[in-house]
Amino acid sequence: MAASTPPTAVGHPGPSGLAPAIAAYLMWGFLPLYLLLVKAVPPFEFVGWRIIWTLPLCLLIVALRRQFPELLAALKSPRAMLALLASAMLIGINWFIYVWAIMEGQVYAASIGYYLNPLINVLLGTLFLGEKLSRRQWLAVGVAGVAVAFLAAGALTSLWISLSLAFSFAFYGLVRKQVSVGSLPGLTIESAILLLPASAVALWYASGPQGSSFGQDTFLSIAIILSGVVTAVPLLLFAVAARRMDYSALGFIQYLAPTIVFILGLTVFRQPLEPAKLLCFVLIWIAVGIFVYDLLAKRRSSRKAAAA
Repeated sequence: MAASTPPTAVGHPGPSGLAPAIAAYLMWGFLPLYLLLVKAVPPFEFVGWRIIWTLPLCLLIVALRRQFPELLAALKSPRAMLALLASAMLIGINWFIYVWAIMEGQVYAASIGYYLNPLINVLLGTLFLGEKLSRRQWLAVGVAGVAVAFLAAGALTSLWISLSLAFSFAFYGLVRKQVSVGSLPGLTIESAILLLPASAVALWYASGPQGSSFGQDTFLSIAIILSGVVTAVPLLLFAVAARRMDYSALGFIQYLAPTIVFILGLTVFRQPLEPAKLLCFVLIWIAVGIFVYDLLAKRRSSRKAAAA
């Protein structure tokens, strides 16, 4: 999935953030359909091209949004650059595993990974940020843990995909929460950090027997170029939504993406839903329901307190 950083503070609720939030998660949800267009490209090579074409688009958007001062401030901060080096490696791993999983037909495993991600975010917040979990949140994490146990028992070969996606993106968010760099400038720097290895990967494939996937076919080359768009645009929409919406409301909408991926797995990719995976989904949906209910309950309590 495309990179995104969880908002570090609760924003002012407003309907104006709903449309960009839905648009961002719709794009992330339907990303597997785009990956069908570039299925002829080896996953590792595609991730290389994705980074290469994301950077110029990010720089263009940074220029349009006049965010170069923020970008330069991050470049001058050793602490920020160290954190962005770590987050760049994490998001690079996340992108590769996700692209590989979809191209190899492991659609349900990818969906489970992003269902688990918010629950793992909550757990990491407790372990590393000193945040407190409510009883309902502990219950949600516990139910998700049982779901993972069932998946390990019945679908062990795909468990690593779900856990790798969930933990790499969760730790990515954890690292990014430690630095005050905006979502778009952060992605721009991360893409710049990854540009050298991405270019090396593209050159390695170009020098191989099959040659580079870029430039051999016009349609495929255009689809590869669009990888920059499908990476940067939903991120920009997400950044707009994060400033205008409640964190709880945004947290609820984020489940739209893995739900769409799950439906695509059933319909477009026609992946068989094994009993272990079905049970895992049922338990995760229960955990998500508990988690969302807790968010909404806290939101109502906050509004009552503010009104009082």
